[in-house]
Amino acid sequence: MLTDAHEAIRKAVRDFAAKQVAPIADRHDRENLEIPTDILKGMAELGYFGLTIPEEYGGLGLDYASMAIVAEELSRAWLSVGSVMTRNLITGTLLLAHGTEEQKRRLLPGIASGDLLTAAAFTEPDAGSDTAAVSTRAVRRGDDYLVTGAKTWCTLANRAHILTLLARTDPDPKKRHRGLSILLVQKEPGDGFDPPAIAGEPIATIGYHGMKSFSLSFDGCRVPARNLIGDTEHRGFYQLMATYESARIQTAARAVGVAQAAYEAALVYARQRVQFGQPISHFQVIRHKLADMATEIEAARQLTYYACAMKDSGRRCDLEAGMAKVFAAEMAERVTSEAMQIHGGYGYSLEYPVQRYWRDARVLRIFEGTSEIQREVIAKRILET
Repeated sequence: MLTDAHEAIRKAVRDFAAKQVAPIADRHDRENLEIPTDILKGMAELGYFGLTIPEEYGGLGLDYASMAIVAEELSRAWLSVGSVMTRNLITGTLLLAHGTEEQKRRLLPGIASGDLLTAAAFTEPDAGSDTAAVSTRAVRRGDDYLVTGAKTWCTLANRAHILTLLARTDPDPKKRHRGLSILLVQKEPGDGFDPPAIAGEPIATIGYHGMKSFSLSFDGCRVPARNLIGDTEHRGFYQLMATYESARIQTAARAVGVAQAAYEAALVYARQRVQFGQPISHFQVIRHKLADMATEIEAARQLTYYACAMKDSGRRCDLEAGMAKVFAAEMAERVTSEAMQIHGGYGYSLEYPVQRYWRDARVLRIFEGTSEIQREVIAKRILET
């Protein structure tokens, strides 16, 4: 149940998105330009990078419903801006749940303020959905780890100050899940990707512009041992799986935002576009499309809020988060496609933003765990009893 405080947050973020994000989204998407620094600074000033981080560590200490509202409204203007928070959410959640007190006090205030941007380096060329197949090695040498291997689909890696990296600390092939650890690779200011430690190449994508994704290679990259999340090796897989609850809830909210934008665009167009002597919104086939779109969006939104409530209660919610993510992601692809259909030929042109919503929505079924993985998570839970 949303409160007046939640609605005040929605109004504030919607105003910010309307003034700062929406006016530049189409051009930056077409020209594949990165999110302007001014927008990132504005988000930081409003506390959006530390929404769920407790106040004692510099965050706002808000609930997950507040986080979902912010993600939805920013994504309604431009998915990439709604997504830039995800990286800090993942790292912040990992530190809160599993980090040492020293790590929390050293890193969380910078993550919450946006002074430290983070990027997730989990996926590898041969280890996507099969997280336990990660082969990047981290070998302990005194007070450091030396990291060697390859990562891919590391979004925002070029602008991040910290790469949150999953690596194999036990080389025993039999210890798939039990041989992984998470390290925080801190780049020095201005370092970027400096060979031979870290090298990166951008990946060209059909949408989701504004943040570049990279393939990375590590060649003896030195990471202080104090940047091992927690104080014990080989727990990384389980730490990461628990964190995906938060990431999948936020992804569901982003999907709702993109779908809402497409629906609103289709609604405006249907009222304005005249064919056969009347607005196309007068035709039953269009009216029913709009009705179905509105219904699916609201269903996904309420499922997302339910997952938020479960998370805020402290209960296990991998089932609810998985349901929200898979339903919202697939809903977004359907709704954005129908919005293009309502636009007719204009939907396929760059003149209208509806094609951007459609291209961006397609990635939602893939990242933070594919739809196929979500169904497996759901099936395991419902078959436990």
